[in-house]
Parts: sequence; C-alpha cells; structure tokens
Amino acid sequence: MKKIILTLGAASMMIAASAQAEKVNVCVFDLLGKSGESFQMAQEWALAAKGWGAEVNLVPRQDEAVADNDFKAGKCDAVFMTAMRARQYNKFVGSIDSLGGVPSNSIAQKAITFALDKRNAGKMITNLGGKKYEIGGIAPLGSAFIFVRDKKIDSIEKAAGKKFAVLSHDNAQKIMVQRVGAQAVPSDISNFVAKFNNGQVDMVGAPAYAYKPLEIYKGLGNNGAMFNFPVLQITADLVLRPEKFPQEFGQKSRDWFVKNLPKSFNMINRLESGIPAKYKMNLTPEDKLKYQKLLRDGRLELTKQGIYDPAMMSVLKKARCSVDKANFECSLGGE
Repeated sequence: MKKIILTLGAASMMIAASAQAEKVNVCVFDLLGKSGESFQMAQEWALAAKGWGAEVNLVPRQDEAVADNDFKAGKCDAVFMTAMRARQYNKFVGSIDSLGGVPSNSIAQKAITFALDKRNAGKMITNLGGKKYEIGGIAPLGSAFIFVRDKKIDSIEKAAGKKFAVLSHDNAQKIMVQRVGAQAVPSDISNFVAKFNNGQVDMVGAPAYAYKPLEIYKGLGNNGAMFNFPVLQITADLVLRPEKFPQEFGQKSRDWFVKNLPKSFNMINRLESGIPAKYKMNLTPEDKLKYQKLLRDGRLELTKQGIYDPAMMSVLKKARCSVDKANFECSLGGE
C-alpha cells in the first residue's frame, strides 16, 4: 500500500510539473513591437508569472486588430491591448477610459488600484457567448491630449468643421467628436497619428506616450499646439482565458499590476514633461469648466447608451470628488 501511495504521489507531482511546464501564449499589442514600453513591461510580468505557475510565451503584435483576432481564434490564451478595444470583454474595467472620467494621473492610480482590488474579483470575470474571460491586469498609458496642426484652433467652437482622427472601433470617440461639430475621420491605431502628421486631419487625441514614437511633432510643425487639458485616461488591459491558467493566477497577476503602478506613472510623468513647453496651450478657467461640462454630458449620454458601465462611473466620480471637492459636479446626481 505504501508503495502504491508513493507511486501515486510521484505521478501526481509529475503531472503537476508537466502542467506547470505547459506554455501559454499571450499576444501583446505594442506599436513598436518588442522595442516598445508595453512589450518590455509584459516581459517583466511574464518573468513574475513563472512564480504563479505559468510559463508565458509572449507574442508581439504591432496591429491591435490582429492581436484581438488571434485571441478570438484561440491562437493566444490571453491578450494585452488598449481598454478601448478590450471593453468588449469587460465593460467595468473598460470604462476607466471614459471621457473626462479620470482627469489626472493621481486619480487614475486610485481608480486602477480600486478596480484590481480583491473585493472586485467577481467583476473581473465575465461570461460572453458561453466563454469565460478574466481581467489579469490594467496598465496606465497616460492622459490623452488634443493636438492641433494650427494653434488658431484654440477652442471647441473653432473645432467645428475640422477633421478629427478617431479610432473606428471606439464609438465614444466618434460620438464626442460629432457633438462638438468636428468631422470624425475613421482611423486605426496604426495610422491615426500618421493622418495628422501628413495633413489628412486637423486634430488628433493621443497620450504623451505616443509623442516621440509616432513623431507627433511632425504634425505640429511650427504652428501646432497641444491642449494642456486631459480628455481621458488611456489604459491597457490584460484579458485572460482563465481555464488556460493556474488557479488564483488572475488575482496574483492583478496584484502585480497594482504593485507596479508607481513605476508606470513615473514613466508617464516623465513622458508628459518631455513634450516641449512651446506646444502646450493652457486653457482659461472658464474654458476648462466648459470642457468639463461637455465631457460630463458626453459620459452621461454614453452610459445611457450602454457604452460605459454605471458602476465604474460612480467609482470615478467619487475619486474625482475626493481630490476636488469644490468641483461643480460633486453636488450633482446622475453618476
């Protein structure tokens, strides 16, 4: 009997070791491929994942649509991509990127930390079409700012009729651009800045993260400017097929992302301060308030349409009002 037990024990250990040795493929979207910041962060995450029982094989993808399609087709067991595209898998997490929802990096850190906390573990898992998905992490990419080729476009009113590059898969962008009277030009994440640089569009929204790699300065030239006012916070989500990973992997992964938030925001702050001051156009207090109200109206509308998650809208409002209690919206209902 003792021999049988020992044999069974050894066999179990071998099976466990074999299961741990199985590789999981994770598609990572980064415009710069292996040399990009997102891919480099994914490498650090993959190294840590060994300690949670997974052998990760990172698959770089410079086209986000390809990364998503590979995930859908089962070629990848997880995918790391922008929340605007990942929102289809988890609306709660994907709504952190709502219009005006996160007006600063400090609020972004609060929102991401709260979302990835153990108390929200249930919200990290979704069942769609009989398939289960889990959010394994959220990484900040920084605030999106509006860049214009002509600094004379210094207000929303002057944006009327101007061409604005929007990501065709994100309805929120299209709706908001149309609300201010601009002309939405459907684009992809791989070419939206190129359209700005070569003059096909007059305006584009992008984070400081993209300034140097995508050469936004070419579009700005001598006459361009950047509205020094965050329109939304851009994040990237890690979406897993939980059955392909060890038990409790998801929470361990989320904890890792939270632990690395300070490092990520230090990088973002460095990139934002790296944009030349000559391009930064500061808004008047009156214009800032006007834009905040416009973005709030847009959020309320998009939440009613089912694009944003109401629970996350409530979380973000609490975060905003904890930082700025005097803000006009703190005494208003609706979020």
